[in-house]
Amino acid sequence: MTSPRSRPPFVADERTQLLGWLDLQRDIVRWKAEGLTEEQARQPVLPASPLMTVAGILSHLRWVERTWFEVLFLGGSTEGNPQFVDEPEDADMRAEGVPLERLVEEYRAQCAVSNAIVAEHSLDETGRHPDVSSSAATLRWMLLHMLEETARHAGHLDAVRELLDGRVGYW
Repeated sequence: MTSPRSRPPFVADERTQLLGWLDLQRDIVRWKAEGLTEEQARQPVLPASPLMTVAGILSHLRWVERTWFEVLFLGGSTEGNPQFVDEPEDADMRAEGVPLERLVEEYRAQCAVSNAIVAEHSLDETGRHPDVSSSAATLRWMLLHMLEETARHAGHLDAVRELLDGRVGYW
């Protein structure tokens, strides 16, 4: 992986720090997928959470990025977005037939789209989707939520990866 997985500067503006911490967590998510086989990426290791796999988490996070920044913030369409379907449950974590390399690339690309959106708008601006109440949040709130969501799943990936092949490490 080419990213140095470094923390943002100690002294910087709010946007730089928020995106810096979020990008660090995104890099960790992608790093935890490195070197896995397709079988390992889909192997459940938590009996009560069969979709909590490396592939499932990557799929979920790519859809979460799109949902918060393109749909809720910009007011884009929910069409084709599994986060807006009731069945099957957790549709956004189902990545059958999608190669791990493609999941990683789609996640990376979606994060780049999210960063471009953030760069173009005030952190105080609120979302625009007319039908979803959470779109009333500010872009700052959405960034903080994405940081929390991504870091939480990076922690899941720490445990999943260790259970898969023993690989550990934050850096």
